[in-house]
Amino acid sequence: MTSGILLLDKPHGLSSNGALQRVRYAFGRIKAGHTGNLDPLATGMLPICLGEATKVAGDLLDGRKCYVFTARMGVRTSTGDLEGEVVETLPVPEDLPARLAAAAEAFRGPQQQVPPMYSALKRDGQPLYKLARMGLEIEREPRQVTLHRLDLLGVEGVDSHWRVECSKGTYVRVLAEDIARHVGSCAHLSSLRREWAEPFQGLPLLTLEQVLADPRAIALLPADTALPQLPAVHLQPFAATRLQHGQQVHAGEGALPGRCRVYAEGIGFMGIGEVLTDGGLQPRRLFNDLGPRTT
Repeated sequence: MTSGILLLDKPHGLSSNGALQRVRYAFGRIKAGHTGNLDPLATGMLPICLGEATKVAGDLLDGRKCYVFTARMGVRTSTGDLEGEVVETLPVPEDLPARLAAAAEAFRGPQQQVPPMYSALKRDGQPLYKLARMGLEIEREPRQVTLHRLDLLGVEGVDSHWRVECSKGTYVRVLAEDIARHVGSCAHLSSLRREWAEPFQGLPLLTLEQVLADPRAIALLPADTALPQLPAVHLQPFAATRLQHGQQVHAGEGALPGRCRVYAEGIGFMGIGEVLTDGGLQPRRLFNDLGPRTT
């Protein structure tokens, strides 16, 4: 069975789920999941886990992400981007570049952010964006996010161009609105692109056209590339067989307690295990289609 991770360059105008389903069908309707939703108007890196690699998808949700975006000043929309109706207009400060440069410094680091109504967050089982389309506005609790890096790349008229490296759960649309409010105006996103998501910084992306043209020629990333933060434990064949049957085995000298990547001779990456305080190793999420694979 096909298993691995595909780094898709999601095209403009297509939802993340729409892109996922097209990739999934290209690979024979296999199990698949994406890690980190992108709005239809956004482009860029969308990691898609295929087959058994879906078992590591949860570990990808917590990583940092990097976006480049353009905030168009003076106009706020209902959705925070080009799709929404204009709901507010304000003058743009004449000294906009200087004010934005100062704002960049003020917004770096931990902060509270209120999620937008047009989001997939749910209230009583109902996505907020559906409530927003009904004209409803409900109170949302602020969430802790961190901007590890925020750089003003340039200002052209009312358009300001930015790069942000941020924690999970950060809404760039809200960030653009908050920055504009900080300088005495309002704004919406006119463009958004995700450059990378941890741990795939600097890796090449595949277009949807490339994937659909010849999926069999696509070299998927091994599933364990999603888990560099986990230490590796290597087992002998007899111990690997016991672990596959759900039995606890010895993790080996020097193994520290906690989750780990499990490898075995002749098999390679087996999945995720957990080292206990007594040195025992228990299976947590092992692959079902174990066989020779890239380690």
